[in-house]
Amino acid sequence: MSRSAHPAGPRHGDVLPEGHYSAPPADLNVLDPKVWARTVTRNEDGAVTAGGLDVARLAEEFGTPAYVLDETDFRARCRAWADAFGKDADVFYAGKAFLSRAVVRWLKEEGLNLDVCSGGELTTALEAGMPAERIAFHGNNKSAEEIHRAVEAGVGRIVLDSFQEIVRVAHIAQSLGRRQRVQIRVTVGVEAHTHEFIATAHEDQKFGLALAGGQAAEAVRRALQLDGLELIGIHSHIGSQIFDTSGFEVAAHRVVGLLKAIRDEHGVELPEIGLGGGLGIAYTSDDDPREPHEIAKALSEIVTRECEAAGLRTPRISVEPGRAIAGPTAFTLYEVGTIKPLEGLRTYVSVDGGMSDNIRTALYDAEYSVALVSRTSEAEPMLVRVVGKHCESGDIVVRDAFLPADLAPGDLIAVPATGAYCRSMASNYNHALRPPVVAVRDGEARVIVRRETEEDLLRLDVG
Repeated sequence: MSRSAHPAGPRHGDVLPEGHYSAPPADLNVLDPKVWARTVTRNEDGAVTAGGLDVARLAEEFGTPAYVLDETDFRARCRAWADAFGKDADVFYAGKAFLSRAVVRWLKEEGLNLDVCSGGELTTALEAGMPAERIAFHGNNKSAEEIHRAVEAGVGRIVLDSFQEIVRVAHIAQSLGRRQRVQIRVTVGVEAHTHEFIATAHEDQKFGLALAGGQAAEAVRRALQLDGLELIGIHSHIGSQIFDTSGFEVAAHRVVGLLKAIRDEHGVELPEIGLGGGLGIAYTSDDDPREPHEIAKALSEIVTRECEAAGLRTPRISVEPGRAIAGPTAFTLYEVGTIKPLEGLRTYVSVDGGMSDNIRTALYDAEYSVALVSRTSEAEPMLVRVVGKHCESGDIVVRDAFLPADLAPGDLIAVPATGAYCRSMASNYNHALRPPVVAVRDGEARVIVRRETEEDLLRLDVG
């Protein structure tokens, strides 16, 4: 993908070549269960319901745009990951996908651990009652204050990301009379099949210490010498939105090679190996993600095989699903504002949100689905581009999809699979108000993150 920009904005005037987009579905009223949360369905009147609640009722009570989160689905996915890996592995939910106090409580109740990467995420986790020993702290530039809070709280592990951080964490731990459990994040030279801006394991990037050139081995040597640290393992993360485990196989082979070198040089067999997250979800019907039990089986077999070949005991595995849990559990509910047909091209459908509530299309060229949810329609499909209300030509929510030709202002449409990163990356661009997160379950709805108000914006503006 080119990074060059058109003077009028990203992808200004972009016209799809014939045949670029998929053919319209046979029935625009059908909701693909692979893409939508598990309690989402249509009622006898044709309106979509979630958690037993009509979206029109949700729009009336909570307004639009709004993130509607299926609590039943979220909890079920937590249990599926926990059950798949069992008691001999650790599953850490990646809080960067979406985090709130309610989510922390669900994670705690369903038996998952939590991965945080900022002081704000750590505070949310602790305040909501997540035991500190079940928290892992990531990040490539943790401040001294963040490290102090993490060590003082007793987090279960800190993932070290640089030579400076090795010394920094050791010094703070010693000053508090602690010995902090740590892993070292290693870049293994594996670039998973993913968008170039979210691939994270090749050497030319900000995360981790490279295997190439001996950086990782030197980091291990230094960590083992410091009294304030207890080195428990090596951590690797190879990318995001990954649909197969072949990249993990190559990464595991290289990480196990490092573990063998550590044993041979230092006489230490590290007990853990972190394989990160990055497993993909279905944003469209063309995506084919793997189930947690398939992933768990494949990763366990890969690590066991590599360790047996190296003559090592099999270490305890940890994984960090974030998107794979939160992503499919929510959709964003919008109201259609204007409809603008462009003869021979497509129809622009403008909604009351946009890039302030979903930046991923503009940032990553992400693909999404969309559906008319306030009613059914037998009208012919029309090719649409769903856009927001921001003063920006790149303000695109769904680049190309099909909606019924009788779509009208006031209709409700929804974009599924927006549970991960959309609220986390939401902004106040154009002084937009970030939408609420509404959790639905068994016929009841409650706000777990409220909608911002103009008073909220002005409260921060000290004049």
